[in-house]
Amino acid sequence: MDSGHTAWMLTASALVFFMTPGLAFFYGGLVRAKSLVNTIMLSFLTIGVVTIVWTLWGYSLAYGNGELIPNFIGDFSLLGLVGINTFASEGEAITPLYDVLFQMMFAIITPALITGAFVERFKFTTYLIFTVIWVTLVYAPVAHWVWGGGWIGADGAGALDFAGGTVIHINAGAAAIAAALLVGKRRNPGLQPNNVPYVLLGASILWFGWFGFNGGSALAADSYAINAMLVTQIAAATAATVWGLVGLCSTGKISGVGVATGAVAGLVAITPAAGAVNALGALAIGFGAGLICYFAVELLHKTKMDDALDVFAVHGVGGLWGCIATGIFAIESIAGVKGLVEGSASQVWIQIYTAGGTLIYSFVVSFIILFVLDKIPGLGLRVSESSENQGLDLAEHGEQATIDDGAN
Repeated sequence: MDSGHTAWMLTASALVFFMTPGLAFFYGGLVRAKSLVNTIMLSFLTIGVVTIVWTLWGYSLAYGNGELIPNFIGDFSLLGLVGINTFASEGEAITPLYDVLFQMMFAIITPALITGAFVERFKFTTYLIFTVIWVTLVYAPVAHWVWGGGWIGADGAGALDFAGGTVIHINAGAAAIAAALLVGKRRNPGLQPNNVPYVLLGASILWFGWFGFNGGSALAADSYAINAMLVTQIAAATAATVWGLVGLCSTGKISGVGVATGAVAGLVAITPAAGAVNALGALAIGFGAGLICYFAVELLHKTKMDDALDVFAVHGVGGLWGCIATGIFAIESIAGVKGLVEGSASQVWIQIYTAGGTLIYSFVVSFIILFVLDKIPGLGLRVSESSENQGLDLAEHGEQATIDDGAN
């Protein structure tokens, strides 16, 4: 084995794992204090549930040796990870187990992202059931489409998605819209973050972990990993700055929550492009993410839909912009194909219809899953009115983050 590649992939996997606790703090700081524990636990227990699902059948469905449905989903040949070599074979730089571990961390954070759409009103046990079904029927197929030999990736349409713009962000954003529509608005949608330092801490952890998210997707300690980390930094920093300045022009103030959200939007947008663009492309993608996602948030706040923590506006819209922008700014010397800036429009169209296919599939299947769960007697999606008034920390967990009078 190549010890350098192995060490990097182990480090990258740990960095991506750390993103889910970071997301827990990011989301936890944005909700009311009486639902802080519940919001953090939505992310935290996702780690446990998805790890089990991924080990038993999730990885096999995403990356199985055959295909139950050609170009759509894998098979059951790797159930329980049986059949995967523990040690590297001759000619391999790293054991195949690295892929199981690294991709497990991607699978963990994706359903956790969805939770921001329905915080403060969703039944915790229903969420756990939803996660098992969603990873099986939505995440695993889309991962197969892009990275497992399905219709989107190199063996199919040839779409560029270096680290999961479709698999993770568009996928989660579409599911968030379905969840927000079905669970309905909070009784009191006005939201004041209970802990802005938690938001900034969570965003910082996400930013830090994203270097493993994108850099690790090179699957080696090489020049592609270095470029991916560089463009990740540039896009996130640019989007954070643009968001803050647009907020200053709009409100006269630069919001800490806004700048943190802008950084996340930039990270989302550069995810599919990290293996395809140079520094100037990253600058443009970050600028677009800060501007587009800012106004997407403002627009969605004027609708009747209560996507509480702006999951679709940041991850869905940011992922769509990033996927399309990958086709615009792709550099042949990095990506192997020309983007629009180098004179070819074909990659843009590929990016558009594959992103659209992911959006539609995830929304429709997520909507059906949630609709069925809501109709099961004794289950349902939404907590009772009294539980919502009390706060989900006490109602769902019997714990409190802080001693609070319930006003926030």
